[in-house]
Amino acid sequence: MARPTPAEIIARDAADPLAAFRDRFALPDGVIYLDGNSLGPLPRATAARMARVIEGEWGTGLIRSWNEHDWIGAPQRIGGKIGRLIGAAPGTVIATDSTSVNLFKLIVAATALSPERGTILTEAGNFPTDLHVARQAAALLGKRLRVCDTADLENAIDADTALIVLAHVHYRSGHRHDMAAITAHAAAHGARVLWDLSHSVGAVPLALAADGVELAVGCGYKYLNGGPGAPAFLHVAGHLHERMQSPIAGWLGHAAPFDFADAYRPAPGVDRFLAGTPPMLSLLALEAGVDLMLAADQAALHAKARDLHDLFAADVAAECPALTRISPDEAERRGSHIAFVHSDAFAIMQALIARGVIGDFRSPDVLRFGLTPLYLRHRDIRDAVTILSDIITGEHWRDPRFFIRDRVT
Repeated sequence: MARPTPAEIIARDAADPLAAFRDRFALPDGVIYLDGNSLGPLPRATAARMARVIEGEWGTGLIRSWNEHDWIGAPQRIGGKIGRLIGAAPGTVIATDSTSVNLFKLIVAATALSPERGTILTEAGNFPTDLHVARQAAALLGKRLRVCDTADLENAIDADTALIVLAHVHYRSGHRHDMAAITAHAAAHGARVLWDLSHSVGAVPLALAADGVELAVGCGYKYLNGGPGAPAFLHVAGHLHERMQSPIAGWLGHAAPFDFADAYRPAPGVDRFLAGTPPMLSLLALEAGVDLMLAADQAALHAKARDLHDLFAADVAAECPALTRISPDEAERRGSHIAFVHSDAFAIMQALIARGVIGDFRSPDVLRFGLTPLYLRHRDIRDAVTILSDIITGEHWRDPRFFIRDRVT
């Protein structure tokens, strides 16, 4: 791929339709932040929203704020906004709990729809939470968890497969599954797919309704910029609402929670997948991030993500030949991060962070960089690769302190 000249880099930034969004984030000086795929930066609107809810709502309205400020409707309201980002039908997305909890809820509920089938299928190298939750759920249900290589996935779906649990975009390599094709292939075999959208939502085009997706979960703290540990979301297609039962029968998933009845009766629709009292501070922080994402032109966002990836790939190929890229070439087959392997990836990343370029390391040998179009400039990519090249060619990464692994990266 052709490598842009410095003049072309300047021109791209000048013509960027998303350029104004950078000022809507509180980005520290002297830092090139390439880890928004792990934790998004702070939107400026979030701090103001938190001040209002703490001082003006909780501080003044107290318990009345559940109604006066519609705290009680936040999971549905925010879920609806996320639904617009992922192309889901209205009323099929709820913002609640964590990704892990939502995975467990949907694995159990979906598997119960096919009691005669004994297998839950996933791929080797899936994100550990997905594997751990699926394994534990399978054990509790008396089902078999089958873990296959990605290349064998479609052939592994058979008449005993109840559910396939997949991450749409792989957390290490950035590989993106063909959501529509796999969903249709599973359906042809009488199976369902539960998609983890944690590295997809806000990063790549999604059209759940059009692609026939029945089940999905995702997190709020990556590309949605909802804050550390932000609430997650789940999606259940409308035709399954009345057939599925959440294994966590919490009081807010009750049809009439304020009747305080002893007997449980699930709420209609996707609301039945609510459980305990929603965490309002973190939910409203997430809403600020989702609103910011909705304000952006999605076509421009995805086009810029592709452009940033290609620029990063071309620059690394020219300046850092010791790195081997593992993220796919084709834009439709990848997410919005770029990944490389090197035997000393951990030390190189520590040296990068010390120079103000924040990416992340994934065991055992992956350097991963998030390409988040709302606030990254083309010049940031060029500058980051220049620093990366200086570190590798100058062997600055050989400093012994960069090999210490007793901290979060």
